[in-house]
Amino acid sequence: MVAPLYTTASGLLFHAGKILVCTVGLPARGKTHVSRALERYLRWTGIKTTVISLGDYRRKVLGGAQKLPPDYFTLEKSQETIKLRETVLQGCEQQIWDFFNTGGQVVIYDANNGTAERRNAVAEKFDKAGIHVVMLESLCDNEEIILANIRSVKISSPDYRGWDPEQAVQDYYARIKDHEKHYEPVEETTWPFIRIINVGEKIMVNNIHGYLQSRIVFFLMNIHNNFRTIYFARSGQSLIEHSYKADSDLSPAGWEYAERLKEFVLERREKSLQERGINPKERRLVIWSSARRRSHHSAWPFLTKNAADHSPPAKVKVIERPQMAEINPGVWDGLSPEQVRKYYPDEWERFVNDPYAYRAPRAESYHDLCVRLEPTLIELEREKEDLLIIGHASVIRCILAYLIGLPASEIPAIEVARGDLIEVVPTSYGVYSQAHHFWDGPGRAASGKDEHNFYENYAEDTQGKRRPEAKPGSTEPVPAVP
Repeated sequence: MVAPLYTTASGLLFHAGKILVCTVGLPARGKTHVSRALERYLRWTGIKTTVISLGDYRRKVLGGAQKLPPDYFTLEKSQETIKLRETVLQGCEQQIWDFFNTGGQVVIYDANNGTAERRNAVAEKFDKAGIHVVMLESLCDNEEIILANIRSVKISSPDYRGWDPEQAVQDYYARIKDHEKHYEPVEETTWPFIRIINVGEKIMVNNIHGYLQSRIVFFLMNIHNNFRTIYFARSGQSLIEHSYKADSDLSPAGWEYAERLKEFVLERREKSLQERGINPKERRLVIWSSARRRSHHSAWPFLTKNAADHSPPAKVKVIERPQMAEINPGVWDGLSPEQVRKYYPDEWERFVNDPYAYRAPRAESYHDLCVRLEPTLIELEREKEDLLIIGHASVIRCILAYLIGLPASEIPAIEVARGDLIEVVPTSYGVYSQAHHFWDGPGRAASGKDEHNFYENYAEDTQGKRRPEAKPGSTEPVPAVP
């Protein structure tokens, strides 16, 4: 994925060694959610990481839950089922070996590992090969969290694709009851372990050492699995589009855009929440903007009920985040591509060859921008409310790449068109994302494009992804992680 914080030629952190993180816990305790979130973060920090899921491998080999032997998850099993499970376990472990042997540094083994005998057997194999083993146990005694996890199975688990929702929940409940009969919490101190209670409510650690293991603990202290939707929209058109230094206010069309953005976001959010049986009036919408005028002022309509009433409505909060300022173009500020080719031919060639890592004179590269945004990403993981990010194209590209799982080289090529609302819903088994088109006014189409602001809008100016035929209110999917 992305590698902004720490990279080496080998892709490995020096002195950290290879690490196998074994998840431990009953079903519906958030193990898959934690595993995927940790994988996303470690990849972002430049570490070669993957999740090897026993459930995914089992589905690949045997199929979904409806194709399994009836005693596959029960305490008492036939000899045929025991052999079948052992075959699946061995095949999954081989995937772990293959990743380590091809230069990977961290594997998150997403499985129940519910007995001390089972997890110790796995740990001993890899410990003998010099691989550090960390147990990651997820415990939960909050029935609301457990029930929410079970309900999410209806939406995101590949096991129950095509199932009747109520039948899926009943089958999952039965699976949990069978696992509870032989589950053994992590009491042994043979291996370092991290115990997460109620998906982030409390965390306990044992014998964790080194930078990389400490970063894992740090990240796990900041996550949750509450349902929330993250929206992204660009700020409105400004009076001086081509100048980074000017920090100009919104143009008349920009203020009109901001009002339309408010209407569309509130309408779309209300419809989405009602479809899930949630009362929109009971959930707060948090809005993040940068400290730049065009970004922060694009959020102002959300704080007023109408032109004559300046009292903020309930359930809306706007926060300025200075770290979310757009990428700094340096000496290229205000120049067109033709001017840059003329005055900086060598720099232009290097920029075109690697628009992610190249830094123009006295400017920021996308690599620099990703480093600057890292604290914002931690706050993004912590945020439990629905979130709207009104920002700049370069900033939205970086955050989207983090959430969706795109490689660093693709960040500058992500189109974030003004007039599109991007909706992202994190789930345990991936990220659902969709783009909704709502604006065709100045600042969106080619007639409103400013070639002198190409450094911020490089992807849009060079990739040819415009959709002039799209109608306001239409939707278009954007990439999602399976």
